[in-house]
Amino acid sequence: MEYTRMGRTGLYVSRLCLGTMNFGTSTPEQEAFKIMDAALEAGINFFDTANNYGFFNNEQGITEEIIGRWFAQGGGRRERVVLSTKVHEDMRNPYDGPNTVPGLSTYKVRRHLQDSLNRLQTDHVEIYYMHHIDRNVTWDETWDVFQNLFDRGYIDYIGASNFPAFEIARAQGEAKRRNFLGIVIEQDCYNLNCRLPELEVIPACEALGIGFLAWGPLAGGMLAGASKNAVRSAGKADGAREQVTAFAQVCKEAGLVEADAALAWTMVNPALTGPVIGVRTLEHLEKSLRVLEVKLTADVLAAFDEIFPGPGGPAPEAYAW
Repeated sequence: MEYTRMGRTGLYVSRLCLGTMNFGTSTPEQEAFKIMDAALEAGINFFDTANNYGFFNNEQGITEEIIGRWFAQGGGRRERVVLSTKVHEDMRNPYDGPNTVPGLSTYKVRRHLQDSLNRLQTDHVEIYYMHHIDRNVTWDETWDVFQNLFDRGYIDYIGASNFPAFEIARAQGEAKRRNFLGIVIEQDCYNLNCRLPELEVIPACEALGIGFLAWGPLAGGMLAGASKNAVRSAGKADGAREQVTAFAQVCKEAGLVEADAALAWTMVNPALTGPVIGVRTLEHLEKSLRVLEVKLTADVLAAFDEIFPGPGGPAPEAYAW
């Protein structure tokens, strides 16, 4: 396994981050246990979850509960994991009343972290993410509650997910004013077919020393195979089918499996901490581990750029000069 520092912190995490969103829905609990055991054995120490993952039969938090029961087996499971969870979404808790709506109020962040810790059967998380921005909450309020949770030892670091670059910059400006570390990692949808973060988010993270995780590295299965069904399931039209077909041909000529190549591409950019691999089965995890041995040549990378050109680089050069 390869390890890297998370942004400007001293924390080392595995280049592959285990995504757990399928646990409790498409992945049964015992299979999830096998996946997490195998991930640890392979050297993956970075686990990603969220309080709203595992929604089933009008119940939320099932994924965190599964992880908590896995931790409870002992054997150093909790101690070996850099654990992240998230807050923002509606947890459908009747006791929240009108505050059940998505957001980042002090009231909600404090209550929902405690609920997450209970489900995860732990007393802290290494990384606590804002799952989305809340345009109705000031950064004064946001940093008040997160700094309080940090000071009390409930969280080690703070992450953001799905943030625009200008909000990342605003957040860091306010954090610096408080002599607070602020955001240390950003998580966005990023893959060959969705390269918009290259325009401003990734450059902002680089400039501010913030790590970057790519969720959806296979574009919902679109980059995991060139079949029409894969493209259709991703809701793509004829143009995307042509791209996927061309991508498959390049991979075939280079002796690469499409999914391996797509994952490897997210690890080439030095600004990226790595991809989140949202596996459903133990077999999927084992296949994902092959990416550590994949080396993409300059010719292959150039071919991928031609098929999936992205926004044209960082702003403002991408649309000006």
